[in-house]
Formats: sequence, structure tokens, C-alpha cells
Amino acid sequence: MRILALDHGTKRVGLAISDETRTIAQPLEFIPAEPFGPFLDRLREVLAEKEVELILIGMPRNMDGSYGPAAQKVETFVAVLKNAVMIPIKLWDERLTSTMANRSLIQAGVRRKKRKEKVDQTAAAILLQSYLDTL
Repeated sequence: MRILALDHGTKRVGLAISDETRTIAQPLEFIPAEPFGPFLDRLREVLAEKEVELILIGMPRNMDGSYGPAAQKVETFVAVLKNAVMIPIKLWDERLTSTMANRSLIQAGVRRKKRKEKVDQTAAAILLQSYLDTL
């Protein structure tokens, strides 16, 4: 069974998926965060198609470990999601994943416009890989 990681943002939610052995994370896609109904419909399709058994959601933290306004938005998102899907949800520290994703895409020569489209799913893959490496 697979793990699906979500990198929650105000405009887009990046998705990444693990392989069946839970060893390797790979970027999957992004889904527009709003409107929520179509987001949820697409998320449910991915959960069924990929046979996901755990959803991993990035929890933004400040560099000192404290939680800020972005963390409150994620907590609200998780509360709504828990009522909408029956798959267990786990939060995971996502500090610097977007920064790392941007750097990785720049090093790969991805142009600015394409980076904007790929950064969320790449950040989700970095988040997921950090979790998989602890298993």
C-alpha cells in the first residue's frame, strides 16, 4: 500500500506518492486548492486509483519550531479532510521543503514558469521522502 503526501498551499496542493514498498517518493501532480469541492473530488480519485492507506500532510513550522498562521490553516484543512475521507492522516514537519524544491528545480534547469507549476508537487515529494527515510 502507498502513502500520499500533500503540500498544502492557499492556491495549490502538491501531491506526491510512495512506491508500494514505501521506499521512494515521486511527485504526482498539483490540485487547485479552491474551490474545495472539486479539490476533494480529485483527491478522492487519486486515493482510490493509487490505493492509498495513509495521507501525510506537511505541517509548516517556523525555524525555531513554533507554529504560525500557516500551521493554523493546515490544522483547519486537516479537520475538514478528516470528515471527508476515511484514510488515516498524519502530520509531518515540512520546514524548508519549498525552498529545497525550488533549488532542485533550478539546478535541473526548469524555467521559472514551469517551476511555479512543479514546486508544490516537488515539495510534497521531498516531504514524503523525509518521512519514508524514517521507516
